[in-house]
Amino acid sequence: MSRNYKQIKKTVVTVLVLLTQILVFGQEKLVKDIDNDGINDTVYFDEKKIVIVCKLSTNNFKPIYSKQIETMGFSAGITATRNGFAFYFSYNRAGNKNQFRYNAKTKKIQLIGMSNYEQGNAANEGAGESSVNLLTGDFIGNWIQYENIKMPTVKTKMHYKTINLEDFNEEIFEGYSKRSAEEYYKKKKEIDAKRK
Repeated sequence: MSRNYKQIKKTVVTVLVLLTQILVFGQEKLVKDIDNDGINDTVYFDEKKIVIVCKLSTNNFKPIYSKQIETMGFSAGITATRNGFAFYFSYNRAGNKNQFRYNAKTKKIQLIGMSNYEQGNAANEGAGESSVNLLTGDFIGNWIQYENIKMPTVKTKMHYKTINLEDFNEEIFEGYSKRSAEEYYKKKKEIDAKRK
């Protein structure tokens, strides 16, 4: 009886430790000087509220929230970049990264770039990646056309209005993914027409 109690107790403790690690990992915080004042700020993805939270020293650490990011069945988080941070979002065979930087003029956290990747179908058709620089409007796409043959790089302009952290939700990156796919199919159609 005593042996069973010890085994149950050990199992319960192990499960609690694992659950604690999962919860802490989900709330992992990036501590970095984002607003360039020499004082560390904090950014994290709150999985319960499904929002990005940013606490800047220049804003007395008052939380700045994104809109709710309601797409379910994902893994998401925050990672450091050279000039700020990025919010990444992964599906089973696709994902994206959204890069933010502090704008000293507006005193806002601004979305400055987006990128995505696709693994394509079983033949790798449509596999590849794209990115857009929201400050310049420069879009670049590199994809597989068919049978692992690389499509010529797509370079075009893709303009967006200024998007700050408070405006950001899944509609932003899903909209970008849709526009990126349109550029892929447009180029593929051009290439297919030349082959006929």
